[in-house]
Amino acid sequence: MKKNLVNISFIVAISSLCHPGYCDDDLKNQLATEIVKVRKAKQNEDQQAIDIIVRADRIRAPEKPFGYQLLLEEYRANKLANKQTLDVSMRFFKPQGDNSDFDARALIRFLAPVRDKGKRILSDFDKMWYFSPELRNPIPISRQQRLIGQVSNGDVVATDFDLSYIAQLLGEEACDGKICYKLHLERRNPQVTYPSITYWVEKETYYPRQADFMSSSGVLIKRSYYKDYRKALDQIRPHQIIIEDSLQKENYTVMNYSNLRYESLPENYFQKEYLMRMK
Repeated sequence: MKKNLVNISFIVAISSLCHPGYCDDDLKNQLATEIVKVRKAKQNEDQQAIDIIVRADRIRAPEKPFGYQLLLEEYRANKLANKQTLDVSMRFFKPQGDNSDFDARALIRFLAPVRDKGKRILSDFDKMWYFSPELRNPIPISRQQRLIGQVSNGDVVATDFDLSYIAQLLGEEACDGKICYKLHLERRNPQVTYPSITYWVEKETYYPRQADFMSSSGVLIKRSYYKDYRKALDQIRPHQIIIEDSLQKENYTVMNYSNLRYESLPENYFQKEYLMRMK
């Protein structure tokens, strides 16, 4: 219990106290202390599992600001029923050494269909705000809320499992014709989208292959498959994720990634107030 409280305080400190550019020295020192506590706590966790998750995280997303375009295609009874195009910009970097600089914010802009143009979502670690042209101000939304099909708001933001979950290696087994590590991930705080995940990572390459997202009672919510591995941003990465409905496999959503790029948008783009002024 003490370990979880330390991790929760670390997450709260990061998300509310320190974004590069407006974090004073006292807060940086406070956050650096929390980072040290977390490192000590993680020494008691499954070190091999942590290493596997970190390696897989770096394949899923780079550890510096980047962006991508995302085409969401919803299928019902195996037929295309809906689609949506988003552009996602991530300010993402983790503390190195005792440096307290940290960021995990994302800006999501709706490109298509036409009726959705002008809509935006800002993700600030464990918080999200939504804005559309007919609103006077951004409104808070849940990461668990469905965006389209099987995809939630939290799913479109490429965050690290290492930051959000405590990992345990369960063993090895065959998956997708390969030998994979099988891991159990338990969320570190209630703001994380899914309570637990069963995760398969290819042993030879550390490529993510499959993730089962579970409810707090251990019931399967949905299952995802990582596909279409190609080189982008100096690394072989998945360009497609297929997310199945847990009860009806003929209902699924395909997340297609393109235009992956390193980018560093201005700091003010990632402020809640700027959602109303952005064009």
